[in-house]
Formats: sequence, structure tokens, C-alpha cells
Amino acid sequence: MKRIVVKVGSNVLTRADGKLDITRMSAIVDQLVWLRGHGYEVILVSSGSMAAGRDELRIDHKLDSVSQRQLYSALGQVKLIGLYYDLFREYDVHIGQVLTMKESFSTRGEYLNQRACMNVMLENGVIPIVNENDTTSITELMFTDNDELAGLVASMMAADALVILTNVDGIYNGNPSDRNTRIIPMVNYDRDLSEYIQTSKSHFGRGGMITKANIARKVADEGIKVFIANGNTDNILVELVERPQQTLHTEFRPNPNPTTQVKKWIAHSESFAKGVVHVNAKACAALESEKATSLLLVGVTAVDGDFEEGDIINIADPSGNTIAIGRSAYSSDEARKNIGVHDIRPLVHYDYLYME
Repeated sequence: MKRIVVKVGSNVLTRADGKLDITRMSAIVDQLVWLRGHGYEVILVSSGSMAAGRDELRIDHKLDSVSQRQLYSALGQVKLIGLYYDLFREYDVHIGQVLTMKESFSTRGEYLNQRACMNVMLENGVIPIVNENDTTSITELMFTDNDELAGLVASMMAADALVILTNVDGIYNGNPSDRNTRIIPMVNYDRDLSEYIQTSKSHFGRGGMITKANIARKVADEGIKVFIANGNTDNILVELVERPQQTLHTEFRPNPNPTTQVKKWIAHSESFAKGVVHVNAKACAALESEKATSLLLVGVTAVDGDFEEGDIINIADPSGNTIAIGRSAYSSDEARKNIGVHDIRPLVHYDYLYME
């Protein structure tokens, strides 16, 4: 059975007046049930709690942005999951709510616990509906948006495909308002698309197309096929499965040699790094070569931050650019004491090293 993660953005689930689009929600549910009936295990990453909360409560005083997110998401998540419950119940399909935070992916143990939770749901025919817990996630502890969360979930759950539904047909090769502009139908996992993408963000969400493209590239690099498509197109999920060649979208072709599950976790852990290790040009060249190479302390020039054995660290080249992320085999104090030392165990073993 194939496993698919579908992310539905705020700009798909929200009407022009800022209220939830119940008709669109119903159409998405119809398609997810269709996927289940055609041999897919489905995980839904859904935005929309803020819009649902705003629709429930009108306040006559000003709130700061964090208070607004906490209040409206606390109200709205109840309404959102209730609507999903009613819509899926029409098909006798069970759902389960998974509210998570960025911190919940920061250690290997918490990461595996979340994976086990969703696996047991899928094994028992329950569709996990995942969203960020906006009541407790603030500022630096927040996901960039639910695209980042969806990428983490797809990677963690070893999905065959990730579908990001937004309010455009895919990634354009120029300004979407230009009539000569076209959708880029196929992208290799290692292709940089930044020259084509505008920096504007969604009116109702936190992210934009740059975030979607970056997440899509990273997930595709991990061996997972990624689609960016228009969630407002009728039966878009069905069309992507049955008639992909005739359906407007952008597909990211996956890396044919994907990384291990441990490296997939590390790949999404850059923001959890407890320190930075600086390496010399020779070590940098060795790490970036085709040969499987561990990071040795003989190539380290400096250690920044305080970290323990097993923590995630960033690895920087002589110019200070992050070239890799890894799981340290030393504490920061031990690493500093052994800078430049030969013939001791690696600071980061190749099995726990992910090149950016």
C-alpha cells in the first residue's frame, strides 16, 4: 500500500472574507476517501484553525500577534477537527488529531514516539490529521509554516509522496500575471528554482512559494515524490493520480538514492542545532566529495556553543556557511580539547551526517 501525505493550506480552506470554506473542505475529504479506496494510506496536514477561530469570536480590544494566534487557534482547532470528524463520518472513516510542535522533532526519542503514534493509527485504519499546536508554539519555536511540518511528517513516515495543495497551479517560470508565463511541470530534486519564485506570502498563512519549493526539494532529495498543485481545482487529488500528464502542477522528481531514516531526521534538524563546528578547507573538500566521509577532529578549527554528546550540530566551511548537519559524538568541551587531534573517533560519523 502506498503512503501519501496531503498538506492543505490556509489559502485553500479560507474564503475571501476570512471564514472557513466548508464546501472546499468537503471536496478535499471526498478526494482523501477516494485515495483510501484506491490503495493509499493517507495522512492529512491541515491548516485552517486560525480562520475557524476568527469566525467563532469577535473581540473589541487589540491583541498582539502571539495572543491572537493562541486564542484563535485554541478556539478554531476544536471547530476544525469537529468539521473533519463530521465529514469523514459520512464515509464511516475514523480520524485522529495529532497536534505537534517543532520541539517535538528535536530529539530522536520524541521523533520516534510521534512516528509510532501515527503508524499505529494507520495500521488501524485511522487517518491522522496533523497541525501545529499554535497555543504553545511561539516565535523561534514555531514551524516556518505547515509546509515545513508536512515535509517533516512525510520524511518521518517514509511517505511515497507529498502533495502540497495551495491556491496556484504550481511553480511558474516567471511572473504568474504575465500571459507568456508557464507552469514548470517537472523539477529535479537538486534544481534551484529561486530565480523564478516571488517572495510574497499567503494572505491567510505564514509561508510562501519559496518555502514550498525549498521543502519540496529537501523532501525529494530524501527519495519522496512531491507535487505542488491547486487545491481549488476540482478533484485535483484524483486527477494527479489518474491523469497526471493532463493536470497542471509541478512535480519534484525524487532522488533515486535516498538517505537513511536517521539522516532524514537529521536533514530537518538544522534549527535544533545546539552548536556550530568550523572546519578547514581540506575537511570541507573531504566532506563534499563523493566518498562517504566522517568528520574528524583533525579538520576542525573552532567549536561554538554548548552541546552534549548526541546533540545536533551545524558544520560550517571556512567562510562560515553551513555545509552539513550532524549528530555529535562528543560534548562541546570534549570537542574543543581535541581540536586538531589525529587517530580518535570521528566528531560526526558518516551515518549521522547530512550534507546540505
